[in-house]
Amino acid sequence: MMKPMIGITMGDAAGVGPEIIIKALQHASLYNNCRPLIIGDVKILERAAKLTGVNVTIRKVSEPNDGHFSSETINCIDLDLLPGDLPFGHLSPLAGNAAFQYIAKAVDLAKKGDIQAICTAPLNKEALHKGGHIYPGHTEILADLTGTKDYSMMLSSPNLRVIHLTTHVGLLKAIEMITPERTFKVVKLAHDTLQRSGLSDPRIAVCGINPHAGENGLFGNGEEEEKLIPGIKRAASEGINVSGPYPADTLFYRAVRGDFDIVVACYHDQGHGPIKVLGLEAGINVTVGLKGGIIRTSVDHGTAFDIAEKNIADERSMVAAIQSAIELSPKKVTK
Repeated sequence: MMKPMIGITMGDAAGVGPEIIIKALQHASLYNNCRPLIIGDVKILERAAKLTGVNVTIRKVSEPNDGHFSSETINCIDLDLLPGDLPFGHLSPLAGNAAFQYIAKAVDLAKKGDIQAICTAPLNKEALHKGGHIYPGHTEILADLTGTKDYSMMLSSPNLRVIHLTTHVGLLKAIEMITPERTFKVVKLAHDTLQRSGLSDPRIAVCGINPHAGENGLFGNGEEEEKLIPGIKRAASEGINVSGPYPADTLFYRAVRGDFDIVVACYHDQGHGPIKVLGLEAGINVTVGLKGGIIRTSVDHGTAFDIAEKNIADERSMVAAIQSAIELSPKKVTK
């Protein structure tokens, strides 16, 4: 059995993505469990290696299995989309388009089974849009490219996992989008994902929408009873270990304490805030439910234009994202 091939997209080349990739792939322990393959631009990676002072060979490969996998050699499917002197730290439509093309190539490789998981460096949404690709973020791009309708964003840190009912929409729209069916599907996605990662009976807790989870109608307009509870009851009737809705102000504390394995958050900031308070350097993002069983993990931070080219970006979230991709990838690899 071969180690899984992890396709790592370079993200927005004007940000810290190239730097954290170079630094992450100096962690020799990663090579014990996977074969990392960059999808990006060789000349940008060479600049990043020079910036970080890392003595490594950036090797252009045409096919994933052409790579030589060791911490002394970084293998790259070179799409050759960017000039070698692309300025770091500045918004670039060229870099925005390239970031999209790296993802599209990775999805193509994953569909063919050439890579077993995708790990993405951060992109910049404004650059992405200026580059001609109008998506809220990675999750929606991946869903579109794979033809997936039922998907969710899961965030993970050493002490907390969170999965979302809604993500990149305004708060009023988010509440409108929550339905019993959506609640059930996300709870099931959480259950199935954690089972695949080795938890036989994952404990799932659902956040309330309103303060105090509505407190029996005292707050809100009965959203918990209308939108959450029917989906929770349906999942429980199918043998899923789920409970709630619970007040968000105490639920995350309980989950960090160990009472639950994952929290279902109702909207973006409800879930992202607690994860990021626990530390950006350790958080990762997982797209759950993609068609074809495609696994995608990512760092849980942005392009950080303000520190690009300063050689101070922290690679620990990228290391954690690669490790998570390894853990979630198929255990039997033949290619």
